Amino acid sequence: MTRTRAGPGTAEPVTLVQAVDAALEAEMAADPRVVLLGEDIGRMGGVFRATAGLQARFGVHRVIDTPACEAGFVGAAVGMCLAGLRPVVELQFDSFSYPAFEQIVCHLARYRWRTAGAAKMPAVLRVPYGGGTHAPELHSDSPEALFCHVPGLVVVTPSSPADAYSMLRWAIRHPDPVIFMEPKRLYRSTRGSLPDGPDPDGLPQARVVRQGTDVTIVSYGPSVPTCLEVADMLASRGTSAEILDLRVLWPLDQETVVASVRRTHRCVVVHEAARSCGIGAEVAALVAEHAMFSLDGPVVRVAGLDTPFPMFMLEDLYLPNPERIVAAVEEALR
Repeated sequence: MTRTRAGPGTAEPVTLVQAVDAALEAEMAADPRVVLLGEDIGRMGGVFRATAGLQARFGVHRVIDTPACEAGFVGAAVGMCLAGLRPVVELQFDSFSYPAFEQIVCHLARYRWRTAGAAKMPAVLRVPYGGGTHAPELHSDSPEALFCHVPGLVVVTPSSPADAYSMLRWAIRHPDPVIFMEPKRLYRSTRGSLPDGPDPDGLPQARVVRQGTDVTIVSYGPSVPTCLEVADMLASRGTSAEILDLRVLWPLDQETVVASVRRTHRCVVVHEAARSCGIGAEVAALVAEHAMFSLDGPVVRVAGLDTPFPMFMLEDLYLPNPERIVAAVEEALR
């Protein structure tokens, strides 16, 4: 399969899905232990074409088409780690991770602890997630909080092509299992240039993507572009919003969050996952514990509803939109 190749120095800006493809290609070329597996990733190049052309270059033993059995091929990835490989698993859609949850929780996340550090689990699970693509049921969930609750997992999500490239390369090199949440709504709706290589050694940190003075809006993944749009709307009304992209959902970068809230004295958290027990609740608790006396009002959350993700005709009512976020900021300012 032919494809548009992307990489550092590419003249034209690339999409987020091209950045994922470029990161996979770079790490496979750099390390023969990196193996890809998942449904339709080889001959088809993946349902989102994130692996297009990689099987033709690296062969069927390194880019492996699997049956539709998520528990089976995630379990195979556990065995690959024990054999010294670095598997990168595509779980195709967010909800397809649920059949594999036993393997993720009981084995992938625990083997290093179970063996007192003797057995490393350098696996990456790529999980395209979130709504906004008019997909059918069980194709638009945001299960990141489920993974964050599992000790032993690192959970990250990019919001730009540059982060997708550098953070995926970092994740593949990391010695512990990484859940790499890919916001599929941004796959082709955002473009940018690529950095020269992976993130430096050490866990990536949260990033202030827009500075402000009146309110901190904390978000991640697919909601970050929406929050930047809101910042422009607020600026026209005289409100300066600081936009903070968490990037790493677990372990949470507490210092950057707290420092931002201490500067602005107000906090709004935005994500499209269900509201209850979500990342927003964790951020609110963090701010309450470490920045309570800097707050001029309570933390406000804007999130999806506590319901299954609706069919596509209703998904715009479910997803956080600029109007809801602006209303939350106005509430925080009051």
